[in-house]
Amino acid sequence: MTDREPDDYEFSEGQGFEDPYDEFDLDPPELDVDPDKVDPIDSRALTDMLDERNLASDQVDAEELLDVALSYMQINRFEQAADAFERVAQFAEDDRIEQEAWVNKGAAHAELEEYDMAIGAYREAIDIDDSSEHAATAETNLAYALWEFGRTEEALEHAERAVEIDERFAEAWYNRGFFLLERGLAEDALNAFDNAIRLGERNTRILEEKARALEEMGEFDRAEEIAQEAEEMREEAEADLVDEQQQQQLE
Repeated sequence: MTDREPDDYEFSEGQGFEDPYDEFDLDPPELDVDPDKVDPIDSRALTDMLDERNLASDQVDAEELLDVALSYMQINRFEQAADAFERVAQFAEDDRIEQEAWVNKGAAHAELEEYDMAIGAYREAIDIDDSSEHAATAETNLAYALWEFGRTEEALEHAERAVEIDERFAEAWYNRGFFLLERGLAEDALNAFDNAIRLGERNTRILEEKARALEEMGEFDRAEEIAQEAEEMREEAEADLVDEQQQQQLE
């Protein structure tokens, strides 16, 4: 078991915050704009439109408001997103939409490093239905928030629960592996990382954690090989980013 602090670890935040909402609709039709009138990269114009959609009303369309809240997340307006998600949960008649709103409210608070609020939101989501697809996301996000909040033993419990709910949830296996490794259970952690990789979660962070597990097990040659693969992957990603930026400049 290591003595590393939570900040030393780049771990999963459920669906991940690098591109967190691919499976949801982030482009509600009310945000379509005429590019001759509004600069599509003008974030101030977009937020003004979102604010108009989020005005108080006697009748609230929960699904439409959910789109608005997700769009706030997309432009890093996390406080507004959290407020909007709470309103969705308040007005939603469909449990599925309410649960989705609570999960995303937790994610918004996590982005703001308000982990106590995030924990509360994730628990609300789980209370609605503790075996749904959204419950698996809530459990793994809750594990992340608990870790950041210093409640590390509880974090592992919820990472385990996420895997129980959805055995094909790669992010949950990744989190489970990290928490096991922090408890000194390197072999179990390695199995969790391998499961995540088999499910498509192959990136530099998981390869680095897998290398660390192998080192803990004394398999230094394999650890070095995996660490080298992670470094090559990082260099390739950096090169791709440079190429993309150069291409954008040429255009």
